[in-house]
Amino acid sequence: MSKVYLELSEVQKLEEAANNLRDRLLIRMLFRLGCRVSEALGLEVKDIDLVSSTVTIEHLKARIKLACPHCSAQLGKSHSFCPKCGQKVAEVVEQMKEHRRMRTLPIDEDTQQLLKQYIKHGGPVKQKGKKLIFGITRNTAWRVVKRYSEKAGLPMLTNPESGKVHNVSPHRLRDAFAVHAVKTNDSGDGLRLLQEHLGHASFNTTARYRKVAGEELKEWYQDLWKEGEADA
Repeated sequence: MSKVYLELSEVQKLEEAANNLRDRLLIRMLFRLGCRVSEALGLEVKDIDLVSSTVTIEHLKARIKLACPHCSAQLGKSHSFCPKCGQKVAEVVEQMKEHRRMRTLPIDEDTQQLLKQYIKHGGPVKQKGKKLIFGITRNTAWRVVKRYSEKAGLPMLTNPESGKVHNVSPHRLRDAFAVHAVKTNDSGDGLRLLQEHLGHASFNTTARYRKVAGEELKEWYQDLWKEGEADA
């Protein structure tokens, strides 16, 4: 039977199923930080501040924009003439723009101790002049999470937007963190802090977790009839 998101107890089972320190730390950080898998795999030792108990995450997002070949003005897919220079546009120019965003996240004491242990035992990997925490590929990270989720006997998860059923993946751990945060505090301030923590540009992206985490619609509907019964 599938479900929409993992409960806290299920994530704990997943972590306990990991039989080596690297994999356990990967699962722990994907969940406790609620970070994207690309962010976790990009972490370097220098990004970890064990004194202030923080992790600095860099999120690099590439976006392709269409531009006029005559004046470089931004175009939409349907433009036949440039709105700026008026020239007929036969072929548009694709411009790749990179957006870098940094955010510094707190880490809990248990995760900090696991990081200390991992670094002390030589876990980080040197690659291209960087000392990466994990030094593995995205596909390897997906296989790690899938393998231990099966070992822990976790259920398949249903995407609430598409309805498709998938194995537990790194992103589902990010979702689990967000839902857990909303269930703990769904106030305006709580959602604002969650948006900042997750690195969402739009509040609407964060707000969808409130819908997934709660039973607002069901409770609202049931309350309609309770009020009606009281008036009868």
